Amino acid sequence: MKRLAAIIFVLLLAFTFPQRIGAKDKYWEVQSIDTMKFSRDLAREKLNDKSFESVISNQVREIAETGATHVAIGTPYDNEFLPFLQKWVSAARANNLNVWFRGNWSGWEGWFGYERITPEEHVTKTGDFILRNSNLFQDGDIFTTCTECENGGAGDPRSTGDVRGFRQFLIEEYEQTSQAFEKIGKKVQSNYFSMNYDVAGLVMNKATTNDLDGIVVIDHYTSTAEKSASDIKELAEGSGGKIVLGEIGAPIPDIHGNLSADRQAKWLDSALSLLSKEPILVGLNYWVANGGTTALWEPDGQKRPTVDVITAYYSPKSISGQIVNELGRPVKDAAVSGNMKTTSTDRNGNFVLLSAPSLNRVVIKAKGYDEEIVEINGVEALEDIILRKSSESVLFKVEKILFNMFRDLFND
Repeated sequence: MKRLAAIIFVLLLAFTFPQRIGAKDKYWEVQSIDTMKFSRDLAREKLNDKSFESVISNQVREIAETGATHVAIGTPYDNEFLPFLQKWVSAARANNLNVWFRGNWSGWEGWFGYERITPEEHVTKTGDFILRNSNLFQDGDIFTTCTECENGGAGDPRSTGDVRGFRQFLIEEYEQTSQAFEKIGKKVQSNYFSMNYDVAGLVMNKATTNDLDGIVVIDHYTSTAEKSASDIKELAEGSGGKIVLGEIGAPIPDIHGNLSADRQAKWLDSALSLLSKEPILVGLNYWVANGGTTALWEPDGQKRPTVDVITAYYSPKSISGQIVNELGRPVKDAAVSGNMKTTSTDRNGNFVLLSAPSLNRVVIKAKGYDEEIVEINGVEALEDIILRKSSESVLFKVEKILFNMFRDLFND
């Protein structure tokens, strides 16, 4: 009798054994850390300094170790700085990172004493730059033609009133760069026009956002994470696009005051925890890796506590498990939610859900079953989670009696 019960029990469960699967995604498509204080500000000073190459290498390696997908490089696009830019790009490739080019022509804002250039010159020079330097780029890179374009050229549309002209400039830049990247056979996104939040609110209407393929990028510092989240929701609604934070960081003394290293980490954890719940936010760039008040690393190279915080979100852990009913059968298409992230179980009842330091429970919902809340308590793999029918048919009740009977016999 026991042998027969065991055979029936195994047959009932044969197709329910879990097939563990890996994490399917990350919090953001673009996870970047900015190097502007070194890759732009020191571009002329360190241009021919061989010893600085080890500084570049170390910075980029440490950025890669956080789980970043991109390193943001602010080196100008002028011929003078091209050898310096190539050093940063080579370091990125050596560490399997894509590059977010966040430089500009020095003449746009008058950097390094360069003579100012017009929007028309900017468009032409940028297209030529891509065609002449195809070796700099690889698939998956991002190319920003001018960071915060409103700071140069024809001026800030909030002051000039020429909103239409500013929009047209962005569209022409995008058309020129898209054509150039197509010619060199590289899949590089060039619609990441970082701009001030208020400029974006003025310029990025739905028609312009559509012309730029649905991406709105803002360099935006707020005193609280709640303010940042509400701002991007408002901007997404007004523009109809997905949002990327081209710059985020703390402390900016005028906004956050002077924070200790521990309070800086606490602020960032609060911000990333809230922002990770926003599906409209598809990317962010932490400003800045080294130098400045928001730095992740100290001047002597020691990491601040914020490095561990950003690593927890850029290299997130995951919670896995299997969901079954009271007969041990897998529950397909159950919704598993935590920290506003939701995934669904596969045909075997398996799921993988991105975790975060603030995740402490998951909520499971499935049609025909009672909702189940499971406490996480730091675990990464949950034992089989059993859902109970909201309403049991007569047949199900009989099956459950037989199932429990065979299980008891099998366990004797």
